[in-house]
Amino acid sequence: MKVKILLVEDDTSLGFIISDQLKSDGYKVTLCTDGAEGFKRFNEEEFHMCIFDVMMPKKDGFTLASDIRKINNHIPILFLTAKSNDEDKVQGFKSGGDDYLTKPFNVEELQLRVAALLRRVNITLDAKDESSYQIGEYTFDTVNFQLKHDNFEKSLTKKEAQILKILCKFMNQVVARDIVLTGVWGQDDYFVGRSLDVFITKLRKYLKEDEKIQIANVHGIGFKLEVEA
Repeated sequence: MKVKILLVEDDTSLGFIISDQLKSDGYKVTLCTDGAEGFKRFNEEEFHMCIFDVMMPKKDGFTLASDIRKINNHIPILFLTAKSNDEDKVQGFKSGGDDYLTKPFNVEELQLRVAALLRRVNITLDAKDESSYQIGEYTFDTVNFQLKHDNFEKSLTKKEAQILKILCKFMNQVVARDIVLTGVWGQDDYFVGRSLDVFITKLRKYLKEDEKIQIANVHGIGFKLEVEA
């Protein structure tokens, strides 16, 4: 299985150069050009490492890393930046970054830093299987978008599955509304917010076979998938 890297770089030329180099090293690379798109793709696929430019439109690299750390604490994050002062490095580490590479950099240094960070992934790569979740009496197949119960079976739409997967990652915890919105739609505004409410209503209907399950609204914050033991 190839290691999958999420690369988010708004300089298209540099992004293609880095992507091509990583691919030639045997990695599978997904390239995005802004932070919002990067966060959306992160929630659509499983990645083993992230490489983020810092200065990007829509969502900067530090904010992107901070949002990802809310749902994934172990994935290695490498920052690429033209800034080299200590204050920026400290901010990068505080936002959840694991390493920092200052532009311009040579290919060999990038290769070494990626390899070093991926040693951690080799330890945790199979530590947590997110291909399915047990939600009370339901089984949720995240790969095939199937939600199954002894009395019910439903093929979910892609967005229904993405929303439910995020809620499952935070099972019995509060997940912020903006995390769901930017993770699924790549943006947070009134119209997608209304769409989210519609999808939440549908998911509640699908999960009604088990009375110990509920998706609660947490006023002013977001949602909580509650599953009684």
